[in-house]
Amino acid sequence: MHRSYLKHQGKGWDANEGEKAPFLRNEPVKLTPAWEGSNLPNDTLNLKGIAMDLAPPKDKWNLIYLTLMLHGLGTLTAWNMFITAKDYFVVYKLVNTPTVAADFMTYVGWASQVPNLLFSWFNIFVKIGGNLTTRIVWSLCIEVLIFVVTVVLAMVDSSEWSMVFFWLTMITVFFLNGFNAIFQNSVYGLAARLPPQYTGAVVLGSNICGTLVVFINWAFEVLTSSHRTAAIYYFITGMFVLLICFDTYFALPLNRFFRYHETLQERTLRVNPALAATNQNAPSTKRAPYGLIFKQSFVQLYNIFIVFFVSLAVFPAVHSDIQPITPGFLGSNFVRLTCFLTFNLMAMIGNVTASLWQFPSRRWLALFTSIRLLFIPLFLLCNYHPKGRVRTLPILIDNDWIYWVLAVLLGWSSGHGSSLGMMYVSGNVAPEHASTAGMIGGATLVTGIVAGITFSKICPDIVTLNIWSNM
Repeated sequence: MHRSYLKHQGKGWDANEGEKAPFLRNEPVKLTPAWEGSNLPNDTLNLKGIAMDLAPPKDKWNLIYLTLMLHGLGTLTAWNMFITAKDYFVVYKLVNTPTVAADFMTYVGWASQVPNLLFSWFNIFVKIGGNLTTRIVWSLCIEVLIFVVTVVLAMVDSSEWSMVFFWLTMITVFFLNGFNAIFQNSVYGLAARLPPQYTGAVVLGSNICGTLVVFINWAFEVLTSSHRTAAIYYFITGMFVLLICFDTYFALPLNRFFRYHETLQERTLRVNPALAATNQNAPSTKRAPYGLIFKQSFVQLYNIFIVFFVSLAVFPAVHSDIQPITPGFLGSNFVRLTCFLTFNLMAMIGNVTASLWQFPSRRWLALFTSIRLLFIPLFLLCNYHPKGRVRTLPILIDNDWIYWVLAVLLGWSSGHGSSLGMMYVSGNVAPEHASTAGMIGGATLVTGIVAGITFSKICPDIVTLNIWSNM
């Protein structure tokens, strides 16, 4: 039996049991029959200030889309800033400690991704609740404070205590990325309250981040020849990005479009409690069948893992230590252009092509991702010279343009393959388990990153084996 009534909520109304609220159907609301004979005040017929007799508000000037894209950029700012500033750390700050300078990219990779790895898997089996505002605000505040510490470390002369500086940097990177994992997870939860394209805005922002950070780093190095001055302004810029994320978050509730969809979700979950079971942020009383989910999505989880394993085994540790064959090729910008800019830009393009062209199909993606394993030996055969080591492996790829083509393919296939894997992983399980499969896919992604970073640690050993001298 269908039964409709209005329930007083203080700041809004909802339809209950059976009949879907008119504003959920995007239809004009005829209010007269609904309140006739009731004692409800007229102001309860507004949805947090949005009149129900109007069509759903639009995202004027795409302000909410751009705001979420900015937050997506903020989620990867910390990671990209530390790996892109390689010369500042290796050439300037750690010049007196060559042992840690040689493997700095591996160490910073571990410090960045291990907390993300722990958080990602923990959040699958133990749902982390809490108010999104609290999680976003506190994580951003702590990240900003850590950036302040990083700026202070850039200001002081640490040449006499390089190892202390190294460990302080590793500690700050660890905690910075730990709180960033909370921020990232919360931003995706925030975007889930809006239409699907707004989650895409967060992804787009994170894809743009790497390319933008390369240009920021480049700009400050052009403006000043001092590593110290460039690093100070560079990290201050990162801090301001996070501060802008902080400010714009509090501006979201002021927007009618955001308020409408936020309240719409709340009312929908109250009208149909069954939907709460599929809401990632809602508490669940039923344990997910993790074994079945792993079994059904194993192939796509493999694809996600292997894409990021190969990418991080090569980039940035090996990739950034490849030198030009032709003296003066691209000048002092060789590594910046062929490594950091090329990989980040092509990965971003790969994300876009995956959304436009779902090829390979679900069935053949494993072949595409497995072929990428060839990138590891191919890059080792380029003019790769790990810092502080004497290479014994012969250089077989002795053309800078061929190396650059490989760099383009590595970046594009990373973005394209990873996007397809994440798109396919939820389609192999029952709809009610899609959210859990997506979370497992995200955790597998981070696992592939950590495994790839760990493998990159042995790459210098591979190219300096004595066996190659006897060949």
